[in-house]
Formats: sequence, structure tokens, C-alpha cells
Amino acid sequence: MTTVALPQFIYGTAWKEERTAALTELALRAGFRAIDTANQRRHYFEAAVGEALQAACASGIVQREELFLQTKFTYRGGQDHRLPYDPAASIGEQVRQSLQSSLDHLRTTYLDSFVLHGPASGFGWTATDTEAWAAMRRARDAGRARALGVSNVSSHHLEQMLARESEPPQFVQNRCFARSGWDRDVRELCRDHGIAYQGFSLLTANSEVAHHRVIAALVEKLGASAAQIVFAFARGIGIVPLTGTSSLDHMKQDLASLGLELPQAAIVELERAFG
Repeated sequence: MTTVALPQFIYGTAWKEERTAALTELALRAGFRAIDTANQRRHYFEAAVGEALQAACASGIVQREELFLQTKFTYRGGQDHRLPYDPAASIGEQVRQSLQSSLDHLRTTYLDSFVLHGPASGFGWTATDTEAWAAMRRARDAGRARALGVSNVSSHHLEQMLARESEPPQFVQNRCFARSGWDRDVRELCRDHGIAYQGFSLLTANSEVAHHRVIAALVEKLGASAAQIVFAFARGIGIVPLTGTSSLDHMKQDLASLGLELPQAAIVELERAFG
């Protein structure tokens, strides 16, 4: 199994529809080199991400080798009518078809990360998930993906996966809620098993955090925005953040947060303050 280095910041392309290509290219121009998408037309426009990547490479902004491209296989229950596979096919064949469609959309021969976009059941890791995971591993072994991950998992899902599968994911990606201790249970499992944790909706799911007294004090002391403090805090507790901002100024500010180092005491207090 190849270990793939994870960038410090990821640009997420969900819910952008006709603006997807323009915003993805803008993010690349701003300096993002990691792009997250999914072959799920319900919430993503993966083909438009591919248009942006092609334009950015053609104009010399970036080369494919500099990019971390991540997309996902989504079960039928998470899709609308615009399916990237034959719903009558086996799960393994659906994974294969979805991946080929993603490679075509993104105009590449390989992915840096191929992610299972949530387990088949909310109650645990099932035989369907094992079948999908096996197909994803075959694709990885054939050189069509460099690393594998799972998203939208509970600690129960992840514990069962780790117990039942011979190979753990390299990445977990979850919506990260402050009120659950910033997904503490899943993060701890990831830490214990050497899995990189990607967190999304760090700002939109946690609007109350921006007003916390510790963050307010850090904003004043460091001259940074609350969003920058949240992203720096996330890195401080082992989260690789995603942002989906549509503002060029915010893209630049988000990337600038990589230069912020928060006092360890503030990181500890913020982690304890929620959940």
C-alpha cells in the first residue's frame, strides 16, 4: 500500500452547480493544490471540475503531478436520477463504472484519493460496504487510485470496518461538529490507526464557535479572522480542513491561515470547550 501525502488544505467543490468550473479554477489560481469532488451529480458537478483542471493545466497554473485529486463513489441512495453507473449491476461493477466516469470527467488516468461516500447503512459496516471496499482496493492495485478513504462515518462504522477489513482507509472525511468535540471519537480512532482525518463544514456547521471568547481574544491578539483561527485550530488537533468558499479574498485568507500557529493552551481550551 502506497502512503499518499495529504495537503494541508483542500478545496471542496460541493453545491456549486454552474459556478463549479469557474470557482475551481479560481481556487487553483489562489494557490489550492488539493481538490475534493464526488461522482454524485445531486450535490457535485464533477465534469465541471475536470474543465477547470484542464484549463488550469493548459494555462500553466499547475501541472497534474502537483495536484491532489479526490473523488468519491456514492451508493444509489445518495444519488438522484443522473447515475454514473448501471443500478442493476453488482456493487463491484458500479464502483468500476463510477471510477471510470470520474477519470473521464477529471481528464486524468489516476486519482490521488478514491473515497467511499458514506456506508450503505446508518447502523454499521455491512457486506455491501465490504464488496465496495474490495472493488476500490482492486482499482487502487491496478493503479487507478493511489489511496483509499471513507467519508460520513460514525465511530461505530469505523470500528467495525477496522475489525472486518484487512486494510484500513488512509483517509476519513467527515462533517465536523464542534458540539461533538470536533468529532472526537472518530478523530481518536483515526489517530490510533494512523488514518488522516479530513474535516468539512468547519465554519458552516459551527457558527457559534466564531463568538467564543478564546477565538475572539485570538482574533484581537493575532490580527486574524475568526475563520483563520478556526482553520489553524483544526490543524492543531490533527484535522486537515476543507473549505468551499466562493470568495477569492476568503480563499487567500484561508490559505494564509497555514502561517498561523496558535498557543497550545488555546488549542486545548477550544477542544475542551465544545462537546
